[in-house]
Amino acid sequence: MEGSEKRRFIRHLLVSPLEFKEADEQPEKTETVNVSEGGLMFLSKRNVLEGKLIDIQMPLYDKVFHIKAKVVHSQADETGLYRVGVSFANFADAFKVKLIEQIYLIEEYRVLRSLQTGKEMSLQEASKEWISRYSDRFEKLYW
Repeated sequence: MEGSEKRRFIRHLLVSPLEFKEADEQPEKTETVNVSEGGLMFLSKRNVLEGKLIDIQMPLYDKVFHIKAKVVHSQADETGLYRVGVSFANFADAFKVKLIEQIYLIEEYRVLRSLQTGKEMSLQEASKEWISRYSDRFEKLYW
């Protein structure tokens, strides 16, 4: 790897709501910036210390996914917010986030196909098309 690049996984842009909590702090509502197979990045109003274990909650429709993660870095950006990078505590948590990402991508696909065809596509129809087109890539990542 060149320079100070430490990433092992490709990052994918994903803006998704989340709430995180350190053991001794109040929960903060924010959103993701990106995700990868190994972790995710989110914005925070406060600096979160490297090495801290945090609890993350990611809502999706009527479900809330609970994820454990370890803070890898936290840096202030030009807006005054902190970009907090975390690694997932285990494979199950990484898999949960990957499923959330896929569902968001299917929803984007549904909207795009609805615009292209001029006919509203259901989430179920979009899911079937998405799976037939892209499930091989998903399977290669995890099985």
